[in-house]
Amino acid sequence: MTKKKTYTALQEEVWDTGICSGCGACVAVCPADALFFPDDPGIMRPVSSGYCKQETDQVPCGACYEVCPRTKPDLANPLGSYKTITGARAVSEISHKQSGGAVTAILVNAFQSGLIDGVITVTEDRWTHKPISILITSSGEMLEHAGSRYNWSVPVLKALKTAVITKKLKRLAIVGTPCVVQAARLMKESSHDLVHPFGTAIRLIFGLFCTESFNYYPLMEDIIRQKHSIPAYRIVKMDVKGKLELTLDDGTVTTIPLKEIESAIRKGCSSCNDFSALQADISAGSVGTPEGWTTLLIRSDEGERFVQNAVKSNALELSAETDLQAMTNLAQKKISK
Repeated sequence: MTKKKTYTALQEEVWDTGICSGCGACVAVCPADALFFPDDPGIMRPVSSGYCKQETDQVPCGACYEVCPRTKPDLANPLGSYKTITGARAVSEISHKQSGGAVTAILVNAFQSGLIDGVITVTEDRWTHKPISILITSSGEMLEHAGSRYNWSVPVLKALKTAVITKKLKRLAIVGTPCVVQAARLMKESSHDLVHPFGTAIRLIFGLFCTESFNYYPLMEDIIRQKHSIPAYRIVKMDVKGKLELTLDDGTVTTIPLKEIESAIRKGCSSCNDFSALQADISAGSVGTPEGWTTLLIRSDEGERFVQNAVKSNALELSAETDLQAMTNLAQKKISK
């Protein structure tokens, strides 16, 4: 049997070369709990305790390398394949929603319909906007965490271990940026014995349009608070549409050119060509539809079922008005970078 690559190869090929996406997949699947993200905000990659089932005890493993999206070929297709492209928005009002609130509406309805028993996603402290990975287990919680900022660099998938191993959940939805989507898809397609339980527990992969993700401290503290004198608690909405848009509590909007915030972009983003989450069941973003709507690229039969279920339950409204060229332009720009 071919010897599997372990964390040492992951460290050499991904962590030490600066291309780590920070998705948290390796932390989630490590059976020895030996990989973790340190508390030091200056270290944006996993580290190892030094123990490894395979390296230390010669027990075959390699689960961490198996699920790392940066160990696989680059994706360079602007929008990929999809069944349907549509605008969508929540029928009911959703506090703190981003764009049309469609992602939250679909997932709340999925909880209420018994299609899922958990969501792995990103939430934030509403005062500081500091992000964390979270496991949500009810529709009420889903509404509470609506509108969280998905462009932060957060190890989203590390919460998967709690969901699958501790809570034994079997019907999970994953919501994340393209690197998170790639890792989740690797889990679903893997035949690795140690990865299989995670893959079979994932029912829906929800991808989010992403040009790049940002490290919290340099962006929020160094650029937004110090350079632009905007305290975090005044920000009610953040969005990236070719520039960083900050909507403040008095309704004013401050825009910051992407050139100015380049220092806060995660280094690993430079190796990613995927804007539209090509391997998701549903991809979503605010580009390509009017204000107050969300663009959905429905890519799979599973994704279509979730959307149609929300429509039939009168939780979601669809619109045919989409700007395919606007999405393609941003996707091409990311590829060219």
